[in-house]
Amino acid sequence: MTGPLKEFRIVDTTSMVSGPSAAMLLADQGADVIKVENPEGGDHTRASANTQNGFSANFLNNNRNKRSVTLNLKDDRAKRAFLKICETSDVFIQNFRPGVADRIGIGEADIRAVREDIIYVSICGFGESGPYAAKPVYDPLIQALSGLATVQGGSDEERPRLVRTILPDKLTGIVAAQAITAALLARTKTGRGQHVRLSMLDTIIAFLWGSDMGSQTFVDSPFPQQKSASFIDLIYETADGYISVAVQSDREWQALTRAVDQPDWLEDERFKTPALRQENIDDRLNMTQEMLRTAPSAEWLARLEAEDVPCAPVLTRSEAIRHPQVAANAIVLETDHHLAGRVRQARPAAQFSETPLDTFTGGPGLGEHTREVLAEAGCSEETIAALAEPPRDRVK
Repeated sequence: MTGPLKEFRIVDTTSMVSGPSAAMLLADQGADVIKVENPEGGDHTRASANTQNGFSANFLNNNRNKRSVTLNLKDDRAKRAFLKICETSDVFIQNFRPGVADRIGIGEADIRAVREDIIYVSICGFGESGPYAAKPVYDPLIQALSGLATVQGGSDEERPRLVRTILPDKLTGIVAAQAITAALLARTKTGRGQHVRLSMLDTIIAFLWGSDMGSQTFVDSPFPQQKSASFIDLIYETADGYISVAVQSDREWQALTRAVDQPDWLEDERFKTPALRQENIDDRLNMTQEMLRTAPSAEWLARLEAEDVPCAPVLTRSEAIRHPQVAANAIVLETDHHLAGRVRQARPAAQFSETPLDTFTGGPGLGEHTREVLAEAGCSEETIAALAEPPRDRVK
């Protein structure tokens, strides 16, 4: 496998989404990611709905380009084998609740005892200390506590709403992957490993600050309530569907008035400047909506594009993957998974001109690479034979 991270090995003990997606991003960039799972079921997402030939879409979409090893870390021989794998690894990732890794003997001190310069990564939900540290966590709870649900609601006075995708989970994976790469880069200069810690809560509050925490920015002049800009999304109904139109500059505003054949809007005192258009946003968006409802989507898109107004169709998931722009970018790939069958996935977003990934493997079967990885780690044939046996309830 090529890719910019080809020479690095990562031990991934994580489950669900944030940790596995971080490790997959690094695997997509060439790292040798060894996913260590419990023999009795493995990653929880293996049991998710929407399956084909025993593989869930959720698992496949967060675990490609990895190798799977099954080890029961409560067994001393399995733990010794696990530590031998860590000896030749550059990164260790865990997302147990705070304190659990130490209790089962794979805390930072345990791993650093066999690989002093390893990058040890801890991902958690709420943080490693504080009143919520030990609480169970799922994505909606982070959206609630971080303020994201209120931001999505549009105003502090309105009913909070969830973002309809697991943004905290997935964004934490991206931030973790970037942090791991930064720690590896630092190690090339210092020769020293370090402990990278992050939580989903940390990630989302930091993410919100860039655009949604202006009311909390000035310490000496706080603005206590998040004022609603508008409750009207930039999704407009047309005669036969929906489109999105967004204008900011004077040039774009003028172009919009030409596209909808409404020159009088330019004389309206409410819309003379960008600041006034923002102040009177509901009036402006409602006027735009009334116009766009009078003709089909294709007609409006053609007229808007002719005037260089920023616009796009609103597509379903099935329509999106077949759109000409998605096709031109070659974002969606179809491959033959060696066990699951024909699958469709998005390729890694970042493409590297000098170190492209030249192989692509699907998510592994549970324990599929146990023998292979244990042999690479130098385990004895006796140990491999004992630890690579399938779980008893799977023996036919």
